Amino acid sequence: MDRVQRLGDVAEIMLDYVENKKTFMTDKTLKVPSSSYTDKDQFDAEIELIFKRVPLMLAFTAELPNPGDYKAMDAMGVPVLINRDKQGQVHAFLNVCSHRGAPVADQGKGNCSRFTCKYHAWTYGADGRLIGISEASTFGDVDKSQMGLRVLPCEERAGMIFVCLTPNAPMDLDNYFRGYLEDFEALDFANWTYLGNRTIEGANWKIAFDGYLEGYHFQSLHPETIFPRTPSNTMHYEGFGPNMRIGFPQHSIADQLKDVPRDKWGECENNGYDFVRIFFPNVSIFVAPEITQVAQLFPGPTPDRNRTVLNYLRREPVKDEADREKVEAAMNFFRDVTYEEDYVIGLEIQKGLESGAHDDITFGRNERGNQFFHEWLNWYLEDDETLPEPQM
Repeated sequence: MDRVQRLGDVAEIMLDYVENKKTFMTDKTLKVPSSSYTDKDQFDAEIELIFKRVPLMLAFTAELPNPGDYKAMDAMGVPVLINRDKQGQVHAFLNVCSHRGAPVADQGKGNCSRFTCKYHAWTYGADGRLIGISEASTFGDVDKSQMGLRVLPCEERAGMIFVCLTPNAPMDLDNYFRGYLEDFEALDFANWTYLGNRTIEGANWKIAFDGYLEGYHFQSLHPETIFPRTPSNTMHYEGFGPNMRIGFPQHSIADQLKDVPRDKWGECENNGYDFVRIFFPNVSIFVAPEITQVAQLFPGPTPDRNRTVLNYLRREPVKDEADREKVEAAMNFFRDVTYEEDYVIGLEIQKGLESGAHDDITFGRNERGNQFFHEWLNWYLEDDETLPEPQM
């Protein structure tokens, strides 16, 4: 089905939801053990069996637009270096010198044609090859061709850079996203402007992520920020492999669409309805006209904590200093809402689950996104060979 037609059909469903006070519902509730959010063994298994095996969206094309640009970061304790070479090709490596294990680039972003370890000044090219050993005449014979930076699987698609944290692991984005990246190609995401980021910390990564997957809490938790625009407990879910597109109609959807031809309803995102786009296991994307927030949730360092990087992008470059001030204010507003209204209660939930008050938590028939997420989570932890197809 054509993408616009498919989105138009979703818009029609969401219009019905608002007019008839309905929402997407599945046929059952789902219980999840409280220990899922507190147990150290499960936390370790999630890192090894999920975060180190699946494609993670670690950077944006807009962050590394030019040859020589690089980004060095920590991903759950794994030092990662992403760069763009002179030919425009993106690479990813473990940011670890082959000599004694020191980083070859400080965390952050920059532009350079080669990387030099600050410990003993060994130098690597943009392709990760070892090209220089300081005072080589005294060091002894080594095969430089076998001592380059350790390559990580990496692919740039639809304005994003995906990396697998395990060297030599298979990475098949087409199979993983099942056509979902077409959404971002249609948005021309590769040509957007990266505005900056904010970092917040919260409870167990799944407690935080659960909040991105439903709007059941909008009226009670966001009465002055989200609820004035978006009805509570009114969601539509679509699955793309383990990933999701969640539709949230606006209160005004009927008025917004009434003068729009039906075959154009699929072009009305942010004008009657919004989407939250979910990349399993840890990315939530809210596209808005003024500024787009992309949340990357990183587990740890302990089971009861996560570090979330809130990235901000938009279609147009920053125009001037006044525009930059508006951008900074918008980034701070989104950060404050996310932290003060969602992450603070997440920390309280963490205490509640650790108290042992209840053996399980329950996701309702209306919380299908959370159920879908936990079904895929459990599948990866079981390390099965056949991809599941949970009913959406």
